Amino acid sequence: MKLNIAVLSGDGIGPEVTDQAIKVLKAIALEFDHAFLFKEALVGAVAIDAHNNPLPDATLDLCKSSDAILFGAIGDPKYDNNPSALVRPEQGLLKLRKELGLFANIRPVRAYDTLLDKSPLKAEIIADTDISIYRELTGGIYFGEKKLSDDGNTASDLCEYSRYEIERIAHLAFKAAQTRRHKVTLVDKANVLETSRLWRKVVTELKSEYPDVALDFLFVDNAAMQMILNPRQFDVILTENLFGDVISDEASVIGGSIGLLASASVGDKYALFEPIHGSYPQATGKGIANPIASILSAAMLLEHFELHDEAEMIRTGVEKSLKLNITTPDLNSIYDNVTTSKVGDFIADFISNPNDTSINFSNIHLGQSTII
Repeated sequence: MKLNIAVLSGDGIGPEVTDQAIKVLKAIALEFDHAFLFKEALVGAVAIDAHNNPLPDATLDLCKSSDAILFGAIGDPKYDNNPSALVRPEQGLLKLRKELGLFANIRPVRAYDTLLDKSPLKAEIIADTDISIYRELTGGIYFGEKKLSDDGNTASDLCEYSRYEIERIAHLAFKAAQTRRHKVTLVDKANVLETSRLWRKVVTELKSEYPDVALDFLFVDNAAMQMILNPRQFDVILTENLFGDVISDEASVIGGSIGLLASASVGDKYALFEPIHGSYPQATGKGIANPIASILSAAMLLEHFELHDEAEMIRTGVEKSLKLNITTPDLNSIYDNVTTSKVGDFIADFISNPNDTSINFSNIHLGQSTII
């Protein structure tokens, strides 16, 4: 298969982790006889610095002419710490989602057996957690009308949803549940918000089309609590934009590091794949950023094109790296010389030579491997 992939590395650690995803995709292309062509463009703070625009027209045009988009991270302290800034990096990502119609954000959350002790939650609570969060991405309060009074003392943000916006992502969530454990949990605030009552009404009506899927409901405050008390109860979580943003970030700590969480943002025509972490400017250039989320986002890219064996090869390489502690300092308690790039080297090398890595790798091969 030939794929043209737009690379929007963005700010901070974005370029470092995205480079590792590209490295792994190149190994996959070589091993499985594919042709992946990568073309880079600016987005976020670096685009503002260069063009005074967080999403230049050239970047948007490249995305529209590509098969998929590999995204890094956006954000810079000079904008984050200036609430009065009129042009902000985040505007580039929001506009990109809207322009490309990326209405569904999909975030897998999994607790790896080898990392249970890294989580702030007890191992017996998070063991076997496997959640897929479906967050609506182009509607709601983020895109609603915003007002600020003339005196600057009163502000409002409009939250608005249509039946069509709810139906299209609900269908995706139900279909995903049919391939998993056949359960969808709608997270809303239907006791207070009219938009949530519409969500509950529409999703309940759609349930009749999926008789093999169970549907339950949780208010978002209770869902946030249940995510900590018993995350294993969830299969597919379906929710609106703001609630999904909060719930998915909360869920990210279950696995022990936000550096493990990948995501896909999909629409009817375009698809974008990115780690859920931010630009982490404090770590930029230090080689300590965890690239696994970006690498797993690359696996989601492959799955989007039904390259399931290739995606599984990446996930197996990631699991091997975690099992052998070949990972960055956020998860590493053994080696002090494993950098961002070396994690990518290890997983790419595993793809090319899967049979050369054994359970004793850390004892007998460390000095010869690509991680040194």
